[in-house]
Amino acid sequence: MLRLESELNGKFAHYGQLRDKICKHGFCIGGNWDYHKGSFDTKIWCDREEGETIYLRMPFDVAQGELDGYNTVIRFKEPYIIKHVVHVGLDHDGSSFMDSTGFSQFQTPIDSDAPIINKNKWAHISEQLVNESVLPFVHMENIY
Repeated sequence: MLRLESELNGKFAHYGQLRDKICKHGFCIGGNWDYHKGSFDTKIWCDREEGETIYLRMPFDVAQGELDGYNTVIRFKEPYIIKHVVHVGLDHDGSSFMDSTGFSQFQTPIDSDAPIINKNKWAHISEQLVNESVLPFVHMENIY
């Protein structure tokens, strides 16, 4: 994991308004959300042959309301970059039947926090994404 120093940390936004704007830039709500916290994630690099994907993750807490409400107020925490590595090819464990028949859409990463090579490159790309795609739509002060 590579933590990013960012102006995003501590800023507020209305969940629905922000989601609608940043989804156009490839961001989506991360899978591990609950009604009190979550993250916006985007892929910044993917190598399917090697099974490697690098993500920018922007975690947040809910400051007012419950997550997935359009007017819910969220407060961002420190963004970070994470690299997942998955198996390439058929999975030969107990779930391979599900994978080969198409019933299991996702597989568990071999390494959900793999080492990141070229940290400066990925930090620069991520900082640009945050600055251009997210920061224009957030607020410094609490908005509720």
